[in-house]
Amino acid sequence: MKRKLTPKQRKFADEYIKSGNAADAARKAGYSKRSARSVGQENLTKPDIKQYIDEQMAEIASKRIMDATEAVELLTRIARGEEKETKVVATQFSVSEVDVPADLKTKIAAAREILKRYPGDDKLVKAQIRKAEAEADIAESKAKEARSGESNEGQTLIVDDVGGIEDEDAGS
Repeated sequence: MKRKLTPKQRKFADEYIKSGNAADAARKAGYSKRSARSVGQENLTKPDIKQYIDEQMAEIASKRIMDATEAVELLTRIARGEEKETKVVATQFSVSEVDVPADLKTKIAAAREILKRYPGDDKLVKAQIRKAEAEADIAESKAKEARSGESNEGQTLIVDDVGGIEDEDAGS
């Protein structure tokens, strides 16, 4: 059964998360100034307090660090011109701030970054992959031929739909 923290322990843990100083956290949580240092160190060894601190730190970290979905969403907003950038404009008489969408170069860079992650259904890429696989299969067949010492010169090799190679004479 998980034990709950006392209000003083919770205050200590919260203050420790803010400052990283156990003695200071203990003083702010209401422990005596004379024993704050030892109580602070002792509290850090208590499993319940340590677990609470670890959970809070993990939650803080997850809120601070952008995940992949957020990154792609940001890139999408930039590419669409929805994300605005504040620029300072100075005239002879005043200085003002203006929100403007990203320039074309930045939009293109954002679109490229998105396409790196989602290449889509590109027929050229698929054809290049099929060609590379076929070349690899032919090279593999030639290597087998060289190892076995048999010559298949004059025979036709057929590449099937799944990338395998068949000897035309073997099928009959």
